[in-house]
Amino acid sequence: MTITQVHQFIPSFAPWDAIGNHSVKVRDLLVTMGLKSEIYVDNAHPEVAGMCHPFRSYKPSGKALLIYQMSTGSEIAGFFGRVSEPLALNYHNITPAESFDAWEPGVADEMSQGRRELAKLCTVAVHGIADSSFNEAELLSAGCPSSSVAPILFDPASFDREADKPTLDWLHHCKEKGAINLLFVGRVSPNKAQHDLILALAAYREMYGIPARLSIVGGAASGAYYLALRRLVTKLGLNDAVDMPGSVSAEELSAYYAGSDIFVCASEHEGFCVPLLEAMYHSLPIIAFESTAVPETLAGSGLLIRDKRPISFAAAIHQVATNPALGMALAKRGESRLRQFAPGKTRAIFQAAVEKAIAAS
Repeated sequence: MTITQVHQFIPSFAPWDAIGNHSVKVRDLLVTMGLKSEIYVDNAHPEVAGMCHPFRSYKPSGKALLIYQMSTGSEIAGFFGRVSEPLALNYHNITPAESFDAWEPGVADEMSQGRRELAKLCTVAVHGIADSSFNEAELLSAGCPSSSVAPILFDPASFDREADKPTLDWLHHCKEKGAINLLFVGRVSPNKAQHDLILALAAYREMYGIPARLSIVGGAASGAYYLALRRLVTKLGLNDAVDMPGSVSAEELSAYYAGSDIFVCASEHEGFCVPLLEAMYHSLPIIAFESTAVPETLAGSGLLIRDKRPISFAAAIHQVATNPALGMALAKRGESRLRQFAPGKTRAIFQAAVEKAIAAS
């Protein structure tokens, strides 16, 4: 078979989603390789509906390699059993179902379904592409015949938006009152462990008497968990110290990065964690819990902690907040690490992975 087309399949396609943005850049790369390429989806946000097609509308040509952008369970997985064209997996990891069991049983079922689908698809896929070595290990464990590690595609310049002035002015006003602005960006989800950040904030304020603040930016993947976080904030008397704006515009996000002092991450499960790169781009020192793919993404550019009990996390925050030299060193390491994800480098790596998948077809 001569491959002249490479098409992507995505369960959910949204303009603000890291996997969605990655898929657009993959499509652009495939086109520059001289391949016909389209994106097929199960669900698409209205803003990007014109950039894709319903996956059920796909018509096999006998000349295509199909790439599945996999991060959850989806009806798309069953579709691959009904087409004869070769399949490659671009694996972004599937959150363990137990993270959602107590909060969103339906989401937990979806994640369990995804794990079952991963095991089946790995037996028929010709190649696996993982955006971290952590994810590659899962692919190989599930039986994928061969694999490549290729970082998620993104353009750092896309983070360079003019900051929303009201948001930035408000964050600067907080600093003028002596506050330290802490920031986390990511879905409000049990595996992201935003509750640990709230508890660390409470401990920090009590231990050091500094009016630190925490912004938790991102839409809610679990309404129940979001409400539990709000109750925790109220119980701890932190309503004026914790900001949870939900999904924000690109300009507002730039303002949160520009107006913050430290990026903090307590997540217990990450396949890659793109917000770490965003923090590097905005020269923020990073403090992160040492789990899953986080150490690999940081590669020494952040302060990793193995103990995220509130007093321990608070002590790490204080160490960075009160030592400008340390904060500057962490920021510089982040800027250096980010250069490893320059578009030219990551595109070349991903192209080589696609070429392996085509050769395996």
